[in-house]
Amino acid sequence: MTTLLAIESSCDETAAAVLRDGRELVCSHVSSQIAIHAKTGGVIPEIAARAHVEAMPVVVGEALKSLSGGWDEIDAIAVTRGPGLVGCLLVGTAYAQMAAVARKVPVVGVSHLAGHVYSAWLSDTGLEPPYLALLVSGGHSECVLLREHGAAEELLATRDDAAGEAYDKVARLLGLPYPGGPVLDKLAREGDPARFSLPSTSLSDSLSFSGLKTAVRYLVRDLPVTAYLEDGSLDRQVQADIAAAFQARVIAQLTGALERAQERTRAQQIALVGGVAANSGLRAAVLERFSGLKVVIPPMALCTDNAAMIGAAGWNRIQTSGYDRDGFDADPGLRLFA
Repeated sequence: MTTLLAIESSCDETAAAVLRDGRELVCSHVSSQIAIHAKTGGVIPEIAARAHVEAMPVVVGEALKSLSGGWDEIDAIAVTRGPGLVGCLLVGTAYAQMAAVARKVPVVGVSHLAGHVYSAWLSDTGLEPPYLALLVSGGHSECVLLREHGAAEELLATRDDAAGEAYDKVARLLGLPYPGGPVLDKLAREGDPARFSLPSTSLSDSLSFSGLKTAVRYLVRDLPVTAYLEDGSLDRQVQADIAAAFQARVIAQLTGALERAQERTRAQQIALVGGVAANSGLRAAVLERFSGLKVVIPPMALCTDNAAMIGAAGWNRIQTSGYDRDGFDADPGLRLFA
C-alpha cells in the first residue's frame, strides 16, 4: 500500500491531501484565497504566490495530522507542476521536492489537467478507462478521452476564452461580486433565458466563448436607462435574465461539443470535471442529455482545485511511468491529461 501526500498550488488554492493507493482518500484540506482576491476582483499572480508561501506548511501540516505517524507514514509525494501561474507552481514544486529530499521519499510531478480528469475516477470506484471527460474550468475547456491509464487524447478545446473565464467576466459586466461564476449560476435560476437575444456558437472542432462574452458586453452597454436603479446598478431581474440567457448559450455549446465527441468516440462513460462542473445548470444538462450512458460528476469539493485529484492522477502516473528521479521544473504551459 502506497500512502501518498499530494500538493496543489497552481492558482489561488493551496491544497494538500493524503491518499492510499490512489483511491482511498484519507483527508483533503484546501486553503482558499477568495477573500484576498475579492478586493481586486481577480487573481493577481504575485499576491497569490505569496499567499501560497504562507499557507503551504500550514495546509500540509493539517493533512499530516490525519496520520498517527505523520511524515513517517508518507511513502511518496505528488505535486502539480503545471499548467498554472508560474509563481504559484514554483511554491508547490519547490516545497514538494525539498520535502522529498529531506524525508528521503520519491516524488512525481503531475498535470493539473490530469488531476481534473482523474477527479471522476477518484469519486466513482466503478469508473475505469476508457471514458470521455468534459473538462471545464476558469482556465480550460476541453473534451478529453482517457483511453487507458497513462494515455489520453485531447479531442477539442476552446479557441479563446475558457468557459469559467467567460463566466467571471460576464458576472463583472453585470455588477456581480467575485468570484462571479457561482453567483451568476444562482442568479440564472431566477431569470428568463428568452428575454434577451444572444448569439449561439457551434463549432465542429472546437469551442469559443469570446464572442458570447463580447455580445453580453454590448447588450449591457445598450440597455435602456429603465434597466438601471437610482444607484446606477442593474435591476436584479435584468441581471437574472441576462445571466440566464448567457448560461443557456454556454451550456448548449458545451453539451453539443460533448455530444459530438461522444458520437465520434462511441464512449459509454462520460465525466464532467473541473471548476465549472460545479455549475448546477451544466450538471443537470449533462445528466439529462446523456441519460442513457454512465455519467460521473464529482462532488463539489472535487470539482474545484484540490490536492485529492492530484494524488489520484499522481498515483496512476507512478503506476504507468514511475517517479521523477531527476527532479523537474514548474511548467505553466503543460498540456498532459494523464
